[in-house]
Amino acid sequence: IFYIALPLGLMPVLNTTDLNVLMLCVILVWVNDCFAYMGGSLVGKHKMWPRHSPGKTWEGTAIGVVFTFVVALIFGPMFQPRFSTIDWLVIGFICSVIDTLGDLVESMLKRSVGMKDSGNIMPGHGGFLDRFDSLLIITPFVFIYIIIFCS
Repeated sequence: IFYIALPLGLMPVLNTTDLNVLMLCVILVWVNDCFAYMGGSLVGKHKMWPRHSPGKTWEGTAIGVVFTFVVALIFGPMFQPRFSTIDWLVIGFICSVIDTLGDLVESMLKRSVGMKDSGNIMPGHGGFLDRFDSLLIITPFVFIYIIIFCS
């Protein structure tokens, strides 16, 4: 319930016309994942957690974080102009670091039960849940940050 239902319930709140942050969070997760993958493929040498996620590297993660910050700073004000630069840096941080943790936790959960994919809908991509694990994890953190610091 807490892993799937709570974040799904918070997503419409982040997507209200007053906030309009959800789509940028989706974009930030994609940016982080894509640049972490490309950066790790090009320069990654130090494995982050080889037992559960053998392809994830510290170098790729750092590259993903940097590009996520850049995109948050450029596009954040377009989605929510009343948030400060610091707010967008924090949201970028949440979306990049918590995104990576979400990937690692979901990989750990799948491997602990001997599964590679979390379903057959998208074989080879980790399954359907693997496409949304990071968004499910970051949504409560972004929501809490906005409620406490941006209201």
